[in-house]
Amino acid sequence: MKSRVLLAAVAGATLFTSLCAQPAAAAPVPPPATTVAPPATARARVSPHEIISLKVDGNRVTLIYGRPYSKDPKSGEIRKIWGTLVPYGKVWRTGSDEATTLITQQAIDLGGTVVPAGTYTLFTVPLADGSAKLVVNKESGQWGVDPYHEANELARIDLKKDPLNTSLDQFVMALEKNPAGGAVLKLAWETTQYSVSYTVKK
Repeated sequence: MKSRVLLAAVAGATLFTSLCAQPAAAAPVPPPATTVAPPATARARVSPHEIISLKVDGNRVTLIYGRPYSKDPKSGEIRKIWGTLVPYGKVWRTGSDEATTLITQQAIDLGGTVVPAGTYTLFTVPLADGSAKLVVNKESGQWGVDPYHEANELARIDLKKDPLNTSLDQFVMALEKNPAGGAVLKLAWETTQYSVSYTVKK
C-alpha cells in the first residue's frame, strides 16, 4: 500500500515539474485579413528585397518589398518608369517579384481608411494625370499581379505626390514618424515620391 502511495506521489511531482517547464502560452495572434493565395510556381527573383518596420504609439507596421532598378537587368538600358515600365491605369505590385506585403499589429487609419490588424498586400495604380492610388488587398502570398483579384480589395487610397530633386535609380519605400503624430508611408522611384499618412486606430 505504501509503495502505491509513493508511486502516485512521484508521478504527481513529475507531472507538476513537466507542466511548470512548459513555455508560457503565446499571445493570441489576430486572424489573417482574409484568404491566402494558393502557392505560386517557384520563380527566380530579379531584384533585391528589403524588410522595413516602424513602431509608433505601441504599434509596429512592417513592409516587405522588392527593389527594382531603372536599369533593365537584361539589356542594361535605363528604362522610363512611370507610364512605361509601370503603366498608367493598371495595378502595379509596388516593387518587383512578390507583391509588397504590409503587416500591422493593430488597426491603423491609413489615409482615412481603417485597416484592421493583419497581413495585406499593397498595390499601386498610377494615373496619367500624375495622381496615384494605394490599393490595400486582403489577399496575401501573391506573385506580382498574376493573377490579381480585385474582389479582395479593402480600399483604394489617394496618395500625395511630390517631385524629387534627384532621380532615384532604385525603387525605395520608407516608414517615417510624423512630427504631427502617427507616421508616413512613402514610395519613390525616378523623380517622383508618393506618400500617405497613418495613425494607430484607438
